[in-house]
Amino acid sequence: MLSLLYQDDYLVAIDKPPGLLVHRTGLDAGETQFALQLLRDQLGRPVWPAHRLDKGTSGVLLFALDADTARRLGQAFEAPDQVQKTYLAVVRGWPAASGLIDHPLKRMEDDARPGRDEVQDAQTRYRTLAHYELPLPYGNFPTTRCALVELQPLTGRRHQLRRHLKHIAHPIIGDATHGKGPLNRAVAERLGVQRLWLHAQRLTLRHPVTNTPLAIEAAAGIEWSRWTAPMDHPPEQQG
Repeated sequence: MLSLLYQDDYLVAIDKPPGLLVHRTGLDAGETQFALQLLRDQLGRPVWPAHRLDKGTSGVLLFALDADTARRLGQAFEAPDQVQKTYLAVVRGWPAASGLIDHPLKRMEDDARPGRDEVQDAQTRYRTLAHYELPLPYGNFPTTRCALVELQPLTGRRHQLRRHLKHIAHPIIGDATHGKGPLNRAVAERLGVQRLWLHAQRLTLRHPVTNTPLAIEAAAGIEWSRWTAPMDHPPEQQG
């Protein structure tokens, strides 16, 4: 059964577990379970997803309970500054204390349509929360440096966070597409958990019907505690 974070007459939010697709897609034809169908069956009524999370991402996922609310939510998610999303991620290396990634992203091939711009503006704010150092060799270094970061996408491009973190040479640990396979496998073996270390922690917006402010949060899963204690000394810059 899916964990419900919020529900009223118009909206419902779940804490999506990692490894669950939002809806059926030909890109992963072997999957048989989807958040949309599971939630529909659990509530006994139709639901409309307001946005998407990657299969490997956990956390807050919002649905509308009727078509009109779904339309209003869609407009809110398309408008700048109406919806704020906050994520947690563990990345390779030690990024700067904070920064803005301003890097346009090309539409993915299966998302391209005639007449639409091929390249879209994309911005992500980040803030480094903690530094880790694992006893795993990486390149010419005897250890692997990782960091816990907070991410706030200012635009909603597909796979934006994963692509932006790769762009600044700090890919998200467990990202099979944009990261390093050998490192991902070594970290998974050490921690005993194989997943994409990306979690949708908070979603804030105004209710599309009542206009009251909403802040929906999902705590990071217990597996996040497997990371070592933060280091208490300032990091030296390393890739």
